[in-house]
Amino acid sequence: MPSPRLKTLSRTLRIVSFAAVAGMLLAGCATVPTDPVARAEYERLNDPLEPTNRAIFSFNEVLDKALIRPLAEVYHFILPNFVEERITVFLRNVGEPLTLVNDVLQGEVDRAGVTFGRFVTNTTIGIGGIFDVATDLDMPRHNEDFGQTFGAWGIGEGPYLVLPILGSSTLRDGVGTVADTFADPVSIGINQANVSGLSMGRIAITALDARARNLDMVDQLRRESLDYYATLRSAYRQNRRSEVLNGAAPDEGENSAPGFEEYEDLDSPAAPAPENSEPAAPTSPARASPTKP
Repeated sequence: MPSPRLKTLSRTLRIVSFAAVAGMLLAGCATVPTDPVARAEYERLNDPLEPTNRAIFSFNEVLDKALIRPLAEVYHFILPNFVEERITVFLRNVGEPLTLVNDVLQGEVDRAGVTFGRFVTNTTIGIGGIFDVATDLDMPRHNEDFGQTFGAWGIGEGPYLVLPILGSSTLRDGVGTVADTFADPVSIGINQANVSGLSMGRIAITALDARARNLDMVDQLRRESLDYYATLRSAYRQNRRSEVLNGAAPDEGENSAPGFEEYEDLDSPAAPAPENSEPAAPTSPARASPTKP
């Protein structure tokens, strides 16, 4: 494949994933209930594309069980814990410039200073970002993206979406994902350097590392959820609201579930919820991993 196409393929995949769902907005809408109680629940869930979302969710589940999870198991098995942790820390450090951009756009001067300090400290003292020295120096990590920035600007989340491969999202966060792809300083640098395949490699290893560190959590969540789709929907939306507020308490009547910072940080299961209800989101204690030889 020619180099110019290869270096833009990673962006195109994300855009196409979002566009595929956006193109089905009219075709896959659920019927709006006429009963007042059912109508209120329908509006609370804000998932008018539920039939289409569930179909895409099922596709993602098949793909995960057939390909992504087995690859993640191999990745997790062959890498020593120390090496796997270094990869995780490095990937998070590479994501700091995008967080910095969004800190600035949100007017979060103090948080922007922390993010900048983390990136400089971990890139230098942390030997290229493979050690998180900044956290020990009282510079805790946080994550920001354009979906959160749009929320901070007062843009509503819009309907819930499930994107092919990418999974849970909302209309606002889907647009934010596209913006992240084009505004990430690291991606821009990679493309300008014309390093063929590096962008795709970064995306692939980030996804694989994230999935490997959540093997136990996802398995338990699948087992214990009466409706796995509804569990993920609730967890995602509650925690995105918390993220937009930077961990502050949500408005009265909203539920918050800190700890769902990003997919790669999910490390423990949510409690099973009654069917047809919105369950609580998972918390994130340290990962429980199978013993390696």
